Amino acid sequence: MTTGRDRRDPAGPAIGRRRLLTAGLGAAAGVALGAGALDAVASAGTVHPDVITGFKVKNLTGPAETGGFAAPWTDLGIPARCPNGSILFVCGDTFDGDGVGGSNWRAPVGLRSSSADLGSLTIDGAVGGSSAVGLVPEGHAPVGGGYTTAIPSDVFTVGDTMYLHLMRGVIYQTDHTDFWRSTDNGETWEYLCQWPADLYGGQFQQKTYAVADDGYCYVLSTVFNRDVTSGLLLHRVPQDQLGVPAAYQPWGYANGAWAWGNAPTTITGARKWGETCFRAMGGQYSFSWLNMDALGIRAQVFPLPTSNLFTTPEQTIIVPTSPGLEVGNLVASPYGGFVIPGSTFDDYHICVSQWYDSTDYRVMHYQINGLAH
Repeated sequence: MTTGRDRRDPAGPAIGRRRLLTAGLGAAAGVALGAGALDAVASAGTVHPDVITGFKVKNLTGPAETGGFAAPWTDLGIPARCPNGSILFVCGDTFDGDGVGGSNWRAPVGLRSSSADLGSLTIDGAVGGSSAVGLVPEGHAPVGGGYTTAIPSDVFTVGDTMYLHLMRGVIYQTDHTDFWRSTDNGETWEYLCQWPADLYGGQFQQKTYAVADDGYCYVLSTVFNRDVTSGLLLHRVPQDQLGVPAAYQPWGYANGAWAWGNAPTTITGARKWGETCFRAMGGQYSFSWLNMDALGIRAQVFPLPTSNLFTTPEQTIIVPTSPGLEVGNLVASPYGGFVIPGSTFDDYHICVSQWYDSTDYRVMHYQINGLAH
């Protein structure tokens, strides 16, 4: 059994096997660590000693929950509050039929909850109506024994506009990433721009955006491949220039100091990253991610985008377990970990995905308690 998204098409060929595609991007491959930061690398991975608890609120997707929208099998469910106040969950590879790899493969799709109340989130609509449609063109073309797809890494709202970032190509063999916007609550999407897969050694593939109150979005990025070691890079971009690649300004260490405009350097210890989620909330910042070693979903809370993440405690919020042994915040084959809008640090809600066989593939709503902040 694997944890996460190994994709297979209906005919059987693997379209997303997790495998080591390139050598690790450690310091020898140019993932730069600022002077003084190297001394703190040993602290990366330190789990906060406070006890974190949590529980499953409900399944958000599945045959009973989203089968009526031709989306019984889907994952990720990155949540964003739409300008009209509803919640849009942007999902990854989505299938109808008998299970993963079934009929009508689409990616990404948009599922909706008309209520944004954390106590009553329920999928009661979809982009496309009774049959959820792909949000952008994606033909799942055959490439080198696999098939292309469009995996969302983030969706977020600035004012009356929603933005969507996608990783394109055979999964974990990214060809490029692209960026889209919607001005009708996610019903239709307009292409804005793209970035090459090899930018910053691949460490600008998987992006997640925190919408701050200072006119910027702050962007954390990694390689999109769970088998490859990657740094974590930080950029900022004015909120009115999100679709302009040249407007993304890196944060890096050079000449004895950290500053905007320096070449980007990793802001925490390099590692193998799964899904990531960066959010501004409650006057602070939340960063959650699927940690690959040791496996689990972790979170950090810090005051500024430029805070020292080498020394910020890492808190494990979802712990892996085996099927049949799930209780509290123990989840079989977990991934994702996207913060649901409306969360606070005292009332922290996340979307957790799960996949361990062809019919145990879903998005779930979890509440986390005891997060130190």
